[in-house]
Amino acid sequence: MTRSDAAVPPSAAPGSGPADVPKRPRSRVLIADDNEPNRELLEVYLADIDCEIATAVDGADTLAKVSAFAPDVILLDVMMPKLSGFEVCQRLKRDPATSPIMILMVTALGELGDIERAVEAGTDDFLSKPVNKVELVKRVENMLKRRHASDERERLRAYIATMD
Repeated sequence: MTRSDAAVPPSAAPGSGPADVPKRPRSRVLIADDNEPNRELLEVYLADIDCEIATAVDGADTLAKVSAFAPDVILLDVMMPKLSGFEVCQRLKRDPATSPIMILMVTALGELGDIERAVEAGTDDFLSKPVNKVELVKRVENMLKRRHASDERERLRAYIATMD
């Protein structure tokens, strides 16, 4: 795991495949929560996943970090200042450039209506606090696999198109 708050473009990671096919960048996870102890706990929980991690402190900061950091997965709190997690999720899922980002809403809200609202906003998954480490890690790993599988298909399509 690498901690990153800087706006650094994704770097190529070792991978397999033809030399002309771009390598898959290292996984990136954005933790968006207005509560510092929550951000720190989630960061510690993800320590065994090989990924870069950035954090955001509110809804507006989350949108800014998405542009600068280009995450594969966002752990998104719902109750945040400036913009709620629901609003952030809706905006990201409406934009074709950011809609492929996997969003896992992590929140203390656990009512059925909250889950429905999260689904309507476009979340890919929902996890209630307090967070179980094993469950969080497994969900993030699965989201990263799904995200990279989609990316890999796109890279291979682009490679094949250049051969035609």
